[in-house]
Amino acid sequence: MSDALDSTVEQELDFNWEGLRAQAVEAMEHAYAPYSHYKVGVAGLVDDNRVVSGCNVENAAYGVALCAECGMVSELHRSGGGRLTHVVCVNGSGEVIMPCGRCRQLLWENGGPTMLLWTVSGVKPMSEVLPDAFGADDLA
Repeated sequence: MSDALDSTVEQELDFNWEGLRAQAVEAMEHAYAPYSHYKVGVAGLVDDNRVVSGCNVENAAYGVALCAECGMVSELHRSGGGRLTHVVCVNGSGEVIMPCGRCRQLLWENGGPTMLLWTVSGVKPMSEVLPDAFGADDLA
C-alpha cells in the first residue's frame, strides 16, 4: 500500500463523519428549494480545521440554480481558502447523497485526489469518485 493511500485510510478511521454529517444537515435546513422541494446540504473540513458548508438555492430559471457544493466552495474561498479534506452531502432527510458530476469537478478542484467524500457506497478518495479527472495540470 502506498504512503498516500495509508494516510487516506488513517484519515478515514480517525475522522468524526457523523459530526460533519450533522453540520451538512444543519446547512440543508437553510436550502431554498420552492420548485423541486429537494433540499440539499453539504459540509466540508478544510486543511486548517475550519468547517465550511452550503445549501442548494433554486431559481425559477432552473439553469441558474446553485448546488449546495457551489455555496460551500464559495464559503471556502470567502473564509480564507485552503483545501477540502473531508466532505459529506445530504438530502432533506439527512441521508448521504452523491454529488452531481458538476459538483464532483468542484470538489476535485478544491480538494484534489486525496480528499475524502462520504458517498452512498462508503468513504472514498476523490481519485475513485472522479477517476481520470480534468484539473489545473491539464491546462499547463
